Amino acid sequence: MSLRDELATVLARDPRYSIHAYAFVFEALEYTKNLKKRAQARSRPRGRRTLKSRHVTGRELCEGARLLALAHYGLLAMAVLNQWGIRTTSDLGEIVYNLMESGDLEKSSSDSRSDFDHVYDFEEALRRDFVLVLDDVA
Repeated sequence: MSLRDELATVLARDPRYSIHAYAFVFEALEYTKNLKKRAQARSRPRGRRTLKSRHVTGRELCEGARLLALAHYGLLAMAVLNQWGIRTTSDLGEIVYNLMESGDLEKSSSDSRSDFDHVYDFEEALRRDFVLVLDDVA
């Protein structure tokens, strides 16, 4: 990730989150957009192409971030995110709104900072709900 001057200012102004947290949110945003795009492709009639918005809601981003963290870090997801300063879904919202303020992300009229509040409990979502898939070994 290239560190723009505006993002450096955000990091200096809000030291709660590491550069890794911002990189993770950017990656989670793309991951969530791709998930949404695949889901839309499955739901539309065969042969029909429609141009849908690539906008992601706060709840969608939180869910995408959860799935991405579990895919990348498994049972260590919570520890890794905590190390970067991300402890709740509200932290994801703080990062997103910091990025909006710096001009790295755009806000739609329907977006609200509260969209990120209490989406899920990290302990449940990143530990208790984790499923370890083992391949059959003969």
